[in-house]
Amino acid sequence: MSRATIILQKARKKRTEQGHPWVFASEIDRMEGEAAGGDLVNVTTAQGKYLGTGYWNPKSQITVRIVSYKPDIEMDESFFVMRFRECAAHRARFVNDSDCRLVYGEADFLPGLVVDRFGGVLVVQLLTLGMDARRDSIVKALVRVFQPAGIYERSDVGVRALEGLEERKGELYGQCPRIVEIEENGLKMEVDIVEGQKTGYFFDQRENRAATAPLMTGWGGRSGIALGPDPEGGSGDLVPLNANGKVVTFSYWDGATVLECFAHTGSFTLHACKYGAKKVTCLDVSDHAIETARRNVERNGFSDRVEFVVADAFDYLRSQAKGLDERKLRAAGGADTSKKLTDAGRTWDVVILDPPAFAKTKGAVAGACRGYKDINLQGLKLVNEGGYLVTASCSYHMAPDLFLETIAEAAVDAGKALRLIEWRAAGKDHPQILGVKEGHYLKFAIFEVRSK
Repeated sequence: MSRATIILQKARKKRTEQGHPWVFASEIDRMEGEAAGGDLVNVTTAQGKYLGTGYWNPKSQITVRIVSYKPDIEMDESFFVMRFRECAAHRARFVNDSDCRLVYGEADFLPGLVVDRFGGVLVVQLLTLGMDARRDSIVKALVRVFQPAGIYERSDVGVRALEGLEERKGELYGQCPRIVEIEENGLKMEVDIVEGQKTGYFFDQRENRAATAPLMTGWGGRSGIALGPDPEGGSGDLVPLNANGKVVTFSYWDGATVLECFAHTGSFTLHACKYGAKKVTCLDVSDHAIETARRNVERNGFSDRVEFVVADAFDYLRSQAKGLDERKLRAAGGADTSKKLTDAGRTWDVVILDPPAFAKTKGAVAGACRGYKDINLQGLKLVNEGGYLVTASCSYHMAPDLFLETIAEAAVDAGKALRLIEWRAAGKDHPQILGVKEGHYLKFAIFEVRSK
């Protein structure tokens, strides 16, 4: 039986020719032949030029998703084995950790499929009809290529409704313990593959977390601590001395004070401790998240340097900023000193903001801008002079330029001058296809903060 062909309209943007794998219903002129939902179809221009082959879903606004630029392919087990081996080769070349995102949808030429590896377990998301219809072939191919102990499905996401699919989750192969230990940049942490967010963990910030290493030491001088000869003789090596010439015995005397907001499982907190932070405040609104972060901190031996706070990040930052203003006013002699000072008013050398997506739709961008401005404004107020703001956005609809403009506006209102030190995106296990804007969702920046 010959394969049906989708003929595109003449008057359309040449997105498909530029490498974008999505064909929208509004771009289609007609179909020649017949195809059921999930079947492969060939896509051509109005003039009959072949553009690619993809799977078809008439119920979705993204009606065709291109999977190949060769017309003779079949999405069978052999096809997935070939693609998975390509995915494995890419990760082996660029990713040091075995725990990583193995398959990243469109960027791995497998639109609608996500696979993460946690220890010996693979967690998969089947987001589209075309992939859902080939679940068995996908599982068999994953077993052949990666030899997992188990495969767990986390297709419990709302976007499946746009494909006419119900949400689902559960074991697909082998044994899948709920809690799995992974390793990232030499740190041990647990992942809840059953109830954790998305597939259980966010690998996309791996390199960005490592990029915070230079921020975590070099702060001892602010406390009057410097290296000098041991006053008691000893080996003759230089030792840390306080302003009174006494030896400082705390190992992390040169470390930063750090605040991580939206901590989730505490991944930035763990990295801060690994790289030498003196004290870290780990904050999340979820009790479950903080308990997970607490276990991860204990697992790595950092408990003596981390405090945990369960609170809304916006409320917490505002209360600290308000307390800081009250202390400044009191110092200037303009406040009622009969009132007891609150615990608010703290500042940190490094403030890390890694919030969830504020803009999940195009219409939510204006509100997201207000949210990003507010959270960064309050965060900037709490960074010690010459310290660092680490801030991120995972909202695709928040374009990079708009994100930077929003932070710039926050800096103006906070009376701060910012110096951009790092500007990054998702890690190498989240590659990007040129011409596919939707893959450029993560923005990550490190700013040095100075007062004007």
